Amino acid sequence: MFTIEQIKAAHSKVKSGADFPSYIREIKQMGVTHYEAYVSDGHIDYHGTGNHTDKVPEKYEPLTIADETNIQEFKAELLAHQQGKTDYLTFIKMCADTGIEKWMIDMDKMTCTYYDKSGSEVLVEQIPQ
Repeated sequence: MFTIEQIKAAHSKVKSGADFPSYIREIKQMGVTHYEAYVSDGHIDYHGTGNHTDKVPEKYEPLTIADETNIQEFKAELLAHQQGKTDYLTFIKMCADTGIEKWMIDMDKMTCTYYDKSGSEVLVEQIPQ
């Protein structure tokens, strides 16, 4: 089963959103079935087969998630990030400012679903394979 050290090694190769699909392929091969990344403090819960869960603790001081979700601004900034125009911390701050609380990656469906504070789906994207 995967370890946080293996996941961190794979993640260290990600320099921008453009590197994200290869990271997903790599951790999927490790046995990760899905994970949730939380914008407020950066903690991530990784899940695998057989109810295996491993957690990455908080990475930064807590951010305030906006109460109102600005979907259009979020989509525009997300696209810029995916094109490699922003780094991860810039992306995280943008998520908080536009009302995104977390995202979930589903390895079987190869989707990334973004959620607001109420738990509602804001956007579902297909991850390039």
